[in-house]
Amino acid sequence: MRLVLLLRTLTAGLVLALGLAGPATAEPAALDKVSFGTNWVAEGEHGGFFQALADGTYKKYGLDVTIVPGGPNVNNRVLLISGKLDFFMTANTLQSFDAVANNVPVVAVAAMFQKDPQVFLAHPESKVTKIEDLKPLTLFISKEGIASYFQWLKSEYGFSGEKVKPYTFNAQPFLADKKSAMQGYVTSEPFAVEKQADFKPTVILLADAGFNPYSTLIETRRDLAEKKPDLVQRFVDASIVGWYTYLYGDNTAGNAMIKKLNPEMTDGLLAYSVAKMREYGIVDSGDSLRDGIGAMSDARYASFFDKMVLAGVVRRDIDFRKAYTLQFVNKGVGLDLRPKK
Repeated sequence: MRLVLLLRTLTAGLVLALGLAGPATAEPAALDKVSFGTNWVAEGEHGGFFQALADGTYKKYGLDVTIVPGGPNVNNRVLLISGKLDFFMTANTLQSFDAVANNVPVVAVAAMFQKDPQVFLAHPESKVTKIEDLKPLTLFISKEGIASYFQWLKSEYGFSGEKVKPYTFNAQPFLADKKSAMQGYVTSEPFAVEKQADFKPTVILLADAGFNPYSTLIETRRDLAEKKPDLVQRFVDASIVGWYTYLYGDNTAGNAMIKKLNPEMTDGLLAYSVAKMREYGIVDSGDSLRDGIGAMSDARYASFFDKMVLAGVVRRDIDFRKAYTLQFVNKGVGLDLRPKK
């Protein structure tokens, strides 16, 4: 009996020494701290990222994520470049091209929006059905819009600057002029006009007329992508899962976090934003249907680059391929989360 007890004691000691005692005694793995800056205040257009944080998806991928909202007086991209943030939500592909032109060492690693949400809103009385129908109208466009997509409208469709007036993010000039159109995002401005003026505006999505940048991209420093590819991959994958859940699953947790950070957000606007992202395929369409949310392609980048060169927006001599990498996308992550039709 004593021999049996001795053998049991020795065996137990050997198991402990070799670390074979089982998972109950293992220490939990430490989470990697990650910071992610958005380019505006919390809103439905950022929903997938907040969903991944709120429902624990980032944590499941071994990440302790802090989301730093942007705003009118916040420049999170500068914080990314200076090393104070790990990732940044850049608005569109043009910003990525601009980074290359100015030798800024950042790279786009995923495109969460397959379509840019930029639209023109028109009054129903103007009978607008396609983008060419906007030509006779007064167009309210921001200075950023004039420098970007309007140059494409001029080169691609022959628009003239004579009809353009400054857009100051105030809908009143548009509402007062039935022979005008106003820029906006498909996920927000039509909702605001409906509430404010009690009519449903006509909506023309520029992406459906051939304006094909990616939007809402995840950007990081080039050195981080090269030195910590596993960290970048986990952040991209978890963000993709967050977007699938936000669009197609229970997004209550994500919306609660958005409203906490931005009390001006309403349940009505958040629901509208999600519905329009789905209706227009802003997040999930084209290549993402096969390769998963976040998908990018060389052909798409080359196509948009050529259009912007023709429009005089970017220089032909920049190496636009430095703006992005396909290393972390097109892996079909999250495809099983899309509802079956």
